[in-house]
Amino acid sequence: ETAFKALVGPRLDRAYGLAWHLLGNGPDAEDACQEALLAAWSAWPKLRDHSHFEAWFERILVNICTEHLRRRARRPTIVLPDEPAIPDRDVMAGRVERDAMAGALASLSPEQRVVVVLRFWADLSTDAIAERLGVPSGTIRSRLHYALDALRSQMAKEGRPR
Repeated sequence: ETAFKALVGPRLDRAYGLAWHLLGNGPDAEDACQEALLAAWSAWPKLRDHSHFEAWFERILVNICTEHLRRRARRPTIVLPDEPAIPDRDVMAGRVERDAMAGALASLSPEQRVVVVLRFWADLSTDAIAERLGVPSGTIRSRLHYALDALRSQMAKEGRPR
């Protein structure tokens, strides 16, 4: 228990940031982090090499976020209009959601979104992403290529500079 806490504690802020960028909002990111912590705690005895904890834990978190994105795509959502009388509890979320890039990211498939966030937010190499996701590096490069094309297209459609 002590070893698990020592390994996961310093990574919670990064995990939340990663989940937030993948899912686009705080409450979903909190849920995903909680699910990832529970899954990691349950699988903790199976981790043979604790030096790989960070990649192992991020892979769990990314898989949970991907599943959240897939579930979100299957259920209809209603966007409520902004109400100026209600203060925004999460100032950062309001700013990012208004940003055109947030909308463009939301248009990507879960697999593409994961690769873009891991590459440009987490600043991981394509090989590191491939290791975390358990897919070949060529697949990661392909997903990244098509995701960036889709982002450029979406930004151009909205009349925004690329």
